[in-house]
Amino acid sequence: MATSMAATIAASMPISQAPAAAAQTTYETIPPSMSKVIDIEAEIPITTVQLDALVVSKIVKHGSEVQNASPALGLLIGIDFDGTLEISNSFPLPNVSDDDEKSNKSLARYQASMLRALKEVQADDAIVGFYQSNSLGAFFKQSLLELQAIHQEKIRQGGIVIVHDVIQASHGNPSFHAFRLTKTFLQAFRAGKFNTQGLVEHNLTFSSIVEEIPVRIRTNPLAGAFLSTLTTPAPISSSSLSSSSHVTKSSSGTLPPAFSSLDLDARSLTANLSSVLDALDDYKTEEGNLAYLQRQIAREKLKAEQHIQRRREENALRVSQGLAPLPEDDVSRLFKIPPEPSRLESTLLLGQIDAYSKSLAHGASVNLVRTYSANGGNSACA
Repeated sequence: MATSMAATIAASMPISQAPAAAAQTTYETIPPSMSKVIDIEAEIPITTVQLDALVVSKIVKHGSEVQNASPALGLLIGIDFDGTLEISNSFPLPNVSDDDEKSNKSLARYQASMLRALKEVQADDAIVGFYQSNSLGAFFKQSLLELQAIHQEKIRQGGIVIVHDVIQASHGNPSFHAFRLTKTFLQAFRAGKFNTQGLVEHNLTFSSIVEEIPVRIRTNPLAGAFLSTLTTPAPISSSSLSSSSHVTKSSSGTLPPAFSSLDLDARSLTANLSSVLDALDDYKTEEGNLAYLQRQIAREKLKAEQHIQRRREENALRVSQGLAPLPEDDVSRLFKIPPEPSRLESTLLLGQIDAYSKSLAHGASVNLVRTYSANGGNSACA
């Protein structure tokens, strides 16, 4: 998602207004027991993110529907309370394939209408961040960082992003992580300096772009009752027991054996390894482009330095002849030295390689244990 769409989404958000002056508005005294909990000025930092079970189910559903297309993207609704960001609702954003002005405006209208509908039913309508699906833990995307950085000034507490791994969810292991941008990255983003000097000045690497916040999931009795209907086997009626002579009382209440935990899942490892190789190829291509631009800059600088050297020699000769020296400030007009390219994309690709590698190491270690278990079972049978 490009910067223009991120800017359009950010512009449609309600701007958090500062509290009015004390001379115009009077407030009731906050009880001492609640003075440390009610954070009007958003001074208590967020230390925990709490996801409601409804939000988890919505994100998982949205991610499973678009996992073969572009990543699922949506907004999070909630409130921060005593250092905990309580996310009570969410809604998905439509997938905009064309990054034109008409599509961005329609996306902004959709977002505004959803917030207005939530406000009409007296539900939470404060945007606290957004979520995005990913695969194998690789969420380092430039569009994701730009979207969160633009929302930084409009969302209370700066906003967070919930990353959901659809590959883990397909294996029955939903994975949710909460991240927020670090202060060093925001300083570099505002300055617009992601060249080599900017990365060194801000001590910025792929590991210092975002910081992770602990996540916990809050369930309720209704969600637990619904999940129990999905996991608990249906009781066998007495008529079926009488008609099926092979079903005994001892086996009617037990679950059939499952061997899914011993599945080596070679396809997942193959896909993970392919992702690592693709990320390495992308990084090599990006580094080749940067090297080409660096050579162009070096050639232009060399031409400019040679021109200055010749001009100085010519001016020395003119001065010795009693003539006025020629100006030396026309170098910028004669030679257009391009600025140093941004290294943000290559830094993010390193983060993707690191995420893919960690996921590959975890999957390989689990499959190694399963292989030993399978071999142990075969030797015991032998």
